[in-house]
Amino acid sequence: MAPINATEFRARLNNGGQINILDVREEIEYATYNIGGKNMPLSKLPGSITQLGYNKIDEIIVICKIGLRSETARKLLDQNGYINVRNLSGGLIALQKLDQ
Repeated sequence: MAPINATEFRARLNNGGQINILDVREEIEYATYNIGGKNMPLSKLPGSITQLGYNKIDEIIVICKIGLRSETARKLLDQNGYINVRNLSGGLIALQKLDQ
């Protein structure tokens, strides 16, 4: 599935619709700054995929700081049958740059 860029993601957040956000940063990073969504660190994801609570057809947008861990998580979810997973290109850094 094609990645989502920060501009499109920001627009979707501003529209207030339901978005399944999976933040794969470590808990300390999430506690320091987050935009909501479910936190499941990439290091714990392989053993916890069945506990995510998403349907395999749900759109899930995976985020991290710069987009590398979230792309790894996207591939892992894809390999486990999730068919509508997108990576936030540039991660939260790209999203924060829109607010500057």
